[in-house]
Amino acid sequence: MSTVPPGTPCWADLATPDLADARRFYPQLFGWTGRIAPEPEAGGYTVFQLDGRAVAGVGPPAIPEQVPIWSTYVATDDADLVAGRVERAGGQVVVPPFAVFDRGRMAVFADPCGAAFSVWQPMAMPGAEVLGVPGAMSWNELVTPDPDGAKVFYELVFGWHPDDQPMGSVTYTGWRLGAQIVAGMMPPLGDDFPADSPAYWSVYFAVADADAAAARAAELGGTILVPPQDIPAGRYAALRDPQGALFNVIAPAGPG
Repeated sequence: MSTVPPGTPCWADLATPDLADARRFYPQLFGWTGRIAPEPEAGGYTVFQLDGRAVAGVGPPAIPEQVPIWSTYVATDDADLVAGRVERAGGQVVVPPFAVFDRGRMAVFADPCGAAFSVWQPMAMPGAEVLGVPGAMSWNELVTPDPDGAKVFYELVFGWHPDDQPMGSVTYTGWRLGAQIVAGMMPPLGDDFPADSPAYWSVYFAVADADAAAARAAELGGTILVPPQDIPAGRYAALRDPQGALFNVIAPAGPG
């Protein structure tokens, strides 16, 4: 059983050519420990833990030329059913559903604008065992030049309904699943995002202090892409790890 309902982001993992450095950087940034999968076929895949509970993973890239990237996984009770929906909705099945030992089944897809995402059908491994606290995944967000197309696609695939809110000069979309907003979407910001660039899913990790986390990431060899700043959800920063993988940290806004 997943810790969240089907259709909700439940896991994130990093594909990187330098597992050893990822096992250094992220534990020093977030206070994680790492548990390396014992199976040789796992290629050193490591589950990061926060106080003994799984929060994220890291493994080698699927193909040698893959750029380092954090991937969002959405919980499902039927990965094969999702694969069929993705194809019918105009997306791409990048990696068809397959079993990950006894842990679960997964698949990798791309939406019509090229944003890669994965699904996780849990068996022995439920996904993240803690969410939304400092050091754990707290948000997942699609950045896309075609929000209208994404609204059609993700409703067909996951049953998500858009909940649009003005945010400055752009519209921010919350993905609603039943009564819950489970993820977000926004158009690319800034003039340096080419019109033909692919869309992407971005992962946010909660922290107690976004300024301190950004400074610590830089000390550890990372890069601050967007310095800490206030947004309606809290104070966030966009960062890259030493190998170039993009991720975000956010100190959630308090109630009221």
